[in-house]
Amino acid sequence: MPTSVDLVLLVAAHNEEAALPLLHLRLLSVAEGLGPGVRVLYVDDGSRDGTWALLEGFSRDEPGRVGVLRLSRNFGKELALTAGLDHVPPGAAVVVLDADGQDPPELVPAMVARWRAGAEVVFGRRISRVGESWVKRASAAAFYRVINALSDTPIPRDTGDFRLLGPRAMAALRGLRERQRFMKGLFAWVGFRSEAFDYERAPRLAGNSKFNYWRLWNLALEGITGFSTVPLRVATYVGLASALLAFLAGLAIIVRTLLWGDPVAGWPSMMAVISFLGGLQLMALGVIGEYLGRLYLEAKQRPLYVVDEAHLPGA
Repeated sequence: MPTSVDLVLLVAAHNEEAALPLLHLRLLSVAEGLGPGVRVLYVDDGSRDGTWALLEGFSRDEPGRVGVLRLSRNFGKELALTAGLDHVPPGAAVVVLDADGQDPPELVPAMVARWRAGAEVVFGRRISRVGESWVKRASAAAFYRVINALSDTPIPRDTGDFRLLGPRAMAALRGLRERQRFMKGLFAWVGFRSEAFDYERAPRLAGNSKFNYWRLWNLALEGITGFSTVPLRVATYVGLASALLAFLAGLAIIVRTLLWGDPVAGWPSMMAVISFLGGLQLMALGVIGEYLGRLYLEAKQRPLYVVDEAHLPGA
């Protein structure tokens, strides 16, 4: 009789051939220590280096323990994680880890202990971010504070994807099929009893980060537009405030002209006002365009991802 799967260690990787051999040994050690019902599942998110060859080797060496998925192209980390979560056996819990080794696998047993004690979601909260620049740390801290100020869904501060999700949380996540995905927000949206544990985030095992500031900025926009409509309301309020100021300014000009006349042409001030109002209009259109673009992508109903090849444990 095959052993039932209780827990899956999920890793999404993109061009991580340097870090994966070091991480894999640690994952196997943790999986073996937790018992026969633990599996490791890797998702190759369209890597162009030797990542897939490494993952295939891991699966061949441990066919009952290690599973691998290969996506047909690079869909991005959020959708790669979704693909992995979709392939977790029903009734099993999952621990999501980064492929760079910054989330220590050795902390997984402590997460499992909290899950066994009743927590449905156990998430890691970073108390330090070794090896990251102060700009990245400051921008990350600012993002979590901004999104929590705008969103009705509380998203834990200073957290990443490193967390354990129990079977009920997994079942709820499978029902969320939106195309523009911000996984940290979706993890928080499903609710359930959650517990945080503090840990020191380690530096990368090898290689370089695949998330530059531009990609991080776009991810932040996904999070804000996916979990808040406040930017739309802000555009409305700014428009109303600008119209009110323009009306008051118009009244002031009329009164001044009636009382003292207006011998000096107001070309510079007029152009400044026109440019200011034009900028506000473009900003409002941009905010509306962000939300309209999300509706457009959702309306097409394309699959979230395409699997090129899969070797699941025991399959």
